[in-house]
Amino acid sequence: MRGVARKGKAAVRRLYNGINRRRARNAPPPSIQEVRFLLLHAHGMGGTIRTVFNQASHLASIGHDVEIVSILKEAEEPFFPIDPRVKFRFLDDRLTERTGLRGQLSKLPSLLIPEEETAFHRFNVWTDIQLARYLRSLQTGVLIATRPGLNLAMAQLTPPSVITIGQEHVAFRTQAEPIQELIKWRYRRFDALVTLTKADLRDYREALTKKPKKLTRIPNAVPPMTGSLAKLDSKTVVTVGRLTRLKGFHRLISCWRQVAAVHPDWKLRIYGAGPQEENLRAQIEEQGLTGKVEMMGPTPDVYAALEQASVFVLSSRHEGFPMTILEAMAKGLAVVSFASPHGPKEMITHEFDGLLVKPRTEDNLAAALNRVIEDEQLRADLAAGALDTAKTYDVEAVGAQWEALFEELLARRNGTYVRPAKPAETSDTQA
Repeated sequence: MRGVARKGKAAVRRLYNGINRRRARNAPPPSIQEVRFLLLHAHGMGGTIRTVFNQASHLASIGHDVEIVSILKEAEEPFFPIDPRVKFRFLDDRLTERTGLRGQLSKLPSLLIPEEETAFHRFNVWTDIQLARYLRSLQTGVLIATRPGLNLAMAQLTPPSVITIGQEHVAFRTQAEPIQELIKWRYRRFDALVTLTKADLRDYREALTKKPKKLTRIPNAVPPMTGSLAKLDSKTVVTVGRLTRLKGFHRLISCWRQVAAVHPDWKLRIYGAGPQEENLRAQIEEQGLTGKVEMMGPTPDVYAALEQASVFVLSSRHEGFPMTILEAMAKGLAVVSFASPHGPKEMITHEFDGLLVKPRTEDNLAAALNRVIEDEQLRADLAAGALDTAKTYDVEAVGAQWEALFEELLARRNGTYVRPAKPAETSDTQA
């Protein structure tokens, strides 16, 4: 029976590959004019959504036809502002009643997305069908997916005439082992895999024995700033993020007891929403921090929230490339963060534009916060360094890296790509 099953799978694979070859022969020439992004839920809130909106807006501003394709629609209006030049498409509108065949298929768990994907519960057989139909309908252009489950589906189903780019917002080493194994097998099919950090790029280079045509790192760009720089005279420490255990807000609240004991006139403000909200509110009350730690709820205007503070703190256990750090730097805040290797440790230069703290050490985090609170000159120096750092992530500079990547991938498809010559070595005696 196993032999029959293997032969059946091989036959299906040959048929599928034959269909792809025929489609490729009849497809229009490769193009980078149309750029599409695959997101889980475009009307939600989160760092990935904000960065995609920012990237899509820039690409639209330089003449690309840009569309954001969202698997789900669970809110009528977007949480973040959108650029009118960017088009939106939703594959599963969950604001409408799910009846008939759609209702039945929506009750069945996904067969396309791996169970170990953190968003597996958001997918079902209906979304599988809609995603597969959409991917198979494409003929040309660039498609960029933004999370492991979508990257894996894109690698499996997208016709070969489409330029595919996997964009990873979560570090490879934090992925479940079954996801890592699928990544090793399928990501080779991409035209390019883009990581946000150098550390994650190294991990992928080591893990992928067979690599995509291009494996590179392009960081997120800092969004255009609204309002003014922070004045650094507010006795407020701020943090922003989804209220999950991974973000470590429970650890930050416990740490704040030490800060509040020494600086009772300072406040900690937490912006965001998520499944841990009730637990965090209860923790604040139990630890006697009511009025000293404020749960502010979600905000679509992160810059306005940052402007009212003097210090930004990040307490996450793991981070990919936290946009909130860039935004805090652009606002001229002093930054204190756990030294997560993927993201904060790469973005922050200790004692220049922020303070890095050994991960998961509440006492050390409290000591760093107390130090920044008590030393006004240090706070000002870190803020000045942060402004300098933020300039290196300007949207124009990062956008130019994406444009260069598109041009290279198109040249590879057209057969006109010329590998850059390695710089000639110079001896110490050469003038």
